[in-house]
Amino acid sequence: MSAPVLLSPDAFREAVPGLAALLAEVVAGGASLGFLSPFTASEAAAWWREREPAVAGGSLLVWAVPGTSPGAVAGTVSLAPEAKPNGRHRAEVIKLMVGPQARGRGLGRALLAAAEAEAARRGAALLLLDTETGSPAERLYRAAGWTPYGLVPAYAADPSGELRDCGFYYKFLATSGRC
Repeated sequence: MSAPVLLSPDAFREAVPGLAALLAEVVAGGASLGFLSPFTASEAAAWWREREPAVAGGSLLVWAVPGTSPGAVAGTVSLAPEAKPNGRHRAEVIKLMVGPQARGRGLGRALLAAAEAEAARRGAALLLLDTETGSPAERLYRAAGWTPYGLVPAYAADPSGELRDCGFYYKFLATSGRC
């Protein structure tokens, strides 16, 4: 499996079909990523295309790992640096997903590490994320040194519409452990 690649705006545009297919596939598989079933690849493509201005402007960074077929994406993660002046020391990790055929090979960990490294390179000392309680992603974040700071019951619906609890996590990138 290839290493995660930070997509330029042009590369992002070219990757939208593969990103859309991945998003539709993981939502169909039950991943709670903000969408309800049925969720089609064309709806997923429209969602990704709405992110183009943010990618072009640098307020959203997107990584992808190529899949085994041309244009396919095996996994992705995004990073949203905070734009407010009082929060420029932090960023949010969002939409980490790995296709079912690529799971169990360390791809999620590699994507997360790529986002963390770029956040640190850009001067972020604090990262935040949220995930469905009890999900495989939650186990990944805990194993990667993320700290839970809260749980909100019935925070978001899964693709079938069932309300699920959500855990919120942070990770300090600064060596002092604080910003």
